Amino acid sequence: MTQIVPPEVLLIAGRAGAGKTTVGWEISAQLQAAGIAHCLVEGDNLDQAYPAPPGDPTRRKLTESNLTAIWHNYAALGYRRLVYTNTVSVLEADMISRAVGGTPRITAALLTADDSTARGRLQAREIGTQLDAHLIRGAEMSRRLEASAPSWVVRVRTDGRAVAEVAAGVIVVAQWSSGPRLRGLPR
Repeated sequence: MTQIVPPEVLLIAGRAGAGKTTVGWEISAQLQAAGIAHCLVEGDNLDQAYPAPPGDPTRRKLTESNLTAIWHNYAALGYRRLVYTNTVSVLEADMISRAVGGTPRITAALLTADDSTARGRLQAREIGTQLDAHLIRGAEMSRRLEASAPSWVVRVRTDGRAVAEVAAGVIVVAQWSSGPRLRGLPR
């Protein structure tokens, strides 16, 4: 009898400028180097549509639908581990569980950065018209995430730390330092 391995999801959340995307890519690079099968989804891309769909002003349904479709494709190929980065992912564990189906094991890391660190990172990154909006929303989101993230979410400070160090620590928290290396899957 074939044993079905439940999916494992690593949520990476945080304010704008906390390092979510950079840390997500570094986690993926470190997992690749270790030969550990996984996929990486940048959640901010799943709802980038204007205007918002009818009946979905926050685009949450759109995000869930897109994640469900993407995960279906990965799972059909045998992937069982998902690294998912999104500002509020740690607040949406139920939606993400529905999207991947089954009973996933979810680990979550809330990346934190003080206002000065976030500002410096955003000033280096934002070359268009969105810098001020990111700074304002980022500070508000930092407060919201700290107040609302469940107690099981691990807080990870990124100020003054190397990306590789942060990523390695998050991999340890997820207990993905070793694990399934699926034959036949691209590495």
